[in-house]
Amino acid sequence: ILFSVFLITSCAYEPVFLKKSYDIKLENISFSGENEVNKVIENQLGLFRNVKNEKNSSQPEKNNKSKIYSIDIYSKLDKIIISKNNKGDPQKFEKAVTINYKIIKNGKLILTKELQQKYVYNNDEDKFNLEQREQIIIRNLARSITDIIISSIINIDDN
Repeated sequence: ILFSVFLITSCAYEPVFLKKSYDIKLENISFSGENEVNKVIENQLGLFRNVKNEKNSSQPEKNNKSKIYSIDIYSKLDKIIISKNNKGDPQKFEKAVTINYKIIKNGKLILTKELQQKYVYNNDEDKFNLEQREQIIIRNLARSITDIIISSIINIDDN
């Protein structure tokens, strides 16, 4: 019983970049495109919106050595029928989330990239279950892409 309680409580999702402190601040984040995808991305990028350097938290933000960026994000969500049965009804779908983003520093374009994540899944006769599964798929694809975006921001060399 104790082992099962430990197993259940230790399986929670945490953003990859939450535990380490980075000297990055996203001053302006603008979104266009698919609202559902944008909300997930905004939640994760929000961690970098009000970042303060812990060592210099008592000093004004201008003395902070953090890298300050703006990011423009365009998202697109597609649902494609992959296969049909003999009656012509869909059997498998593919969800694809495509993100185009631009990273800007001091009004200068630093990086432009397009990312796409896809997931193939079976149709479900219960449309409510299908809708719920699709919501989970969209969240997971958007989180995965956001991790890549954050990683690309962290790895920008300003020199």
